[in-house]
Amino acid sequence: MTLVAFLQAQNCTNYAGSWRHPSSMTDYLSPEYYQRIARTLEEGKFDMAFFDDRLAMPDIYGAGHQETVAHGVRAIKLEPTSVLMAMAMVTSRLGLGATYSTTYYEPFHVARLFATLDLMSKGRVAWNVVTSMNDSEAANFGAAEHLEHDLRYDRADEFMEVVMGHWDTWKEGAIVADKAADYFADPSKVTRLDHQGRFFNSRGPLTVPRSPQGHPVILQAGQSGRGLAFAARWAEVVFAKYPTLENGKKQYKALKDGVANAGRDPDSVKIAPELKIIVAETESLAQEQRELIASTSRPIDGLTMIGETLNIDFSGRPYDQPFTDEELAAVSWQSLRDKVVQVSGKRNPSVKDFVEASGRGTLNDGPVFCGTGAQVADQMEEWFKTACDGFVLSGTSVPGTYEDIVRLVVPELQKRGLFRKEYADTTLRGNLGIVKPRAGDWRGKR
Repeated sequence: MTLVAFLQAQNCTNYAGSWRHPSSMTDYLSPEYYQRIARTLEEGKFDMAFFDDRLAMPDIYGAGHQETVAHGVRAIKLEPTSVLMAMAMVTSRLGLGATYSTTYYEPFHVARLFATLDLMSKGRVAWNVVTSMNDSEAANFGAAEHLEHDLRYDRADEFMEVVMGHWDTWKEGAIVADKAADYFADPSKVTRLDHQGRFFNSRGPLTVPRSPQGHPVILQAGQSGRGLAFAARWAEVVFAKYPTLENGKKQYKALKDGVANAGRDPDSVKIAPELKIIVAETESLAQEQRELIASTSRPIDGLTMIGETLNIDFSGRPYDQPFTDEELAAVSWQSLRDKVVQVSGKRNPSVKDFVEASGRGTLNDGPVFCGTGAQVADQMEEWFKTACDGFVLSGTSVPGTYEDIVRLVVPELQKRGLFRKEYADTTLRGNLGIVKPRAGDWRGKR
């Protein structure tokens, strides 16, 4: 079973109310905050922690940032790769991932940044590939509006080709370092890329050699039709969202089939749905914790976060007024739109439907496994055997969520033979059970 911690370099987790929890730490602007989490996760033998990211403060609701700042709805967003390195300094086995956008950065920069991070962590880094989602992010990078959904993925496909191509410019065994012969590296094993395409021109060669795991692990969360095709071609770990187990079984099969159709081995891709765990020594204590956590949510959390993800300002719209077909077609996050249509049973849902069916900003945004360690492990085992290769675990308080999981759930999984007792390798790929790629292997991904 693959276990991944879903982190945010900000004042709260992806559950916005977490900062209001009485036990959540408040030193999220310090390295010690993230280092404490990292030590806990490594003690629990987690495969990886990765950071989600946005490139703008949520400011679409009410056409301003005032509500976001006043209520702490993801108001702070640190640069995630810097935080990642603070965690790498106090760990030696835990994989570490960070989100970087293919829409607002250049491929050479991303290739060099993540290749360097991978070397500095001795082969423990993953890149979470996103295409970004709204006009606020576009405005921060000098654009009038965010790119259309499918066009973003067309750009992302070429972006990946350029990044992978740069990671290939240094072949295995290129560095000789023969001081006596004054021969540092074999020039025949260092090549230029000379990419010329629709979106990018990039020459190379990259200035960073390959890492102990070949190159960083590729993490992706495509959920829409176009996003699923992108994930099938490129992803090595897929961050999924399953509203139910039955839905998860269908998604799991579709993703694995997509990987096979892209000419790749389905077993080489790990699919891990997001999950919240609330665990305690007794079922009644876990339920008390759940009630406390639910009480930290506020209506403004969901309204602000839905506006951010859908690129729509809900503040001046009648609560029960259905969206038109044209408005729904313009929604940035299509998978969330499709989920609301499915759950509500309405072809043209309203703001009310989006809030209630999406669960954004509440504990209802995705599955929650609540109970004792054994009860939570029972549910994880059922999902693991039928619908996934592991889980992405979200926090509802920090660091309490992860401390409770490591203390109460991990030993149960280990006892059942579902999870490791020790790390198998020093690299992230080695612990995930993903084969180390050689230069050029990615070119089979079509």
